[in-house]
Amino acid sequence: MAVRLRLRRIGKKQMPMYHIVSADSRTARSGKYLEVVGRYEPLQNPALISVKEARLFYWLKNGALPTDTVRSLLQRSGHWLKWTLVKRGVEESKIALEMEKWQMAQEEKRKRDEERKKRRTAARRKTRKVKGSEAAPAAPAEAAQPAAPPQT
Repeated sequence: MAVRLRLRRIGKKQMPMYHIVSADSRTARSGKYLEVVGRYEPLQNPALISVKEARLFYWLKNGALPTDTVRSLLQRSGHWLKWTLVKRGVEESKIALEMEKWQMAQEEKRKRDEERKKRRTAARRKTRKVKGSEAAPAAPAEAAQPAAPPQT
């Protein structure tokens, strides 16, 4: 039995939430699973990714393979970095130091993204103002056409 770590959709229409589950690779997306390992809520700002770290590492140690989506979520939350360090046999103190560096880098990245977003919205507003002021009022249609000769 090949075990995969993957997403299982829960929630209502137009309001997706996902459980990160360990499941047999042959079962359906929302079918039978072995254990819930975490939760992903994409509609929150920022998206919420919560994981039971001990159970995640248990399944990874026993050969469970994450899907591409789950791997990217684990990378975003920092659990994938921690798993690679644990797998290499790095000491706990060095792991804590690396995770602290990663947290700082993520904070800087978030700030850069916010600044870029502000610049983009300001540029969009500026182009809207320029386009609005360049539009000249149209001449009335009656004045542009010559008068028709009277009919007899």
